[in-house]
Amino acid sequence: MNIDFRLGAAAALALIVAGCTPTDVTFGNAVRQTMAAQVVNPDPQYEDPIPTTEGAKAAKAVDRYRTDKVKQPDTIRTTDTETGGPK
Repeated sequence: MNIDFRLGAAAALALIVAGCTPTDVTFGNAVRQTMAAQVVNPDPQYEDPIPTTEGAKAAKAVDRYRTDKVKQPDTIRTTDTETGGPK
């Protein structure tokens, strides 16, 4: 009787698990679309050469940071100082 119960439980479990399988043909399209959007071009060809990184330049920047002599960026104004309504 123990074996019959186990077989019945296994059959019931198989039916439950079979109901969980996806039957929609578009299942997973969102993931595939997101992955495709992240891979723009696996082998890009650029007209201009890619600038090289220079260790000496980076080392100078780190030294300026450590000695508190950081170069200040240029000020950029993004708002207009004029006041008043439409003319």
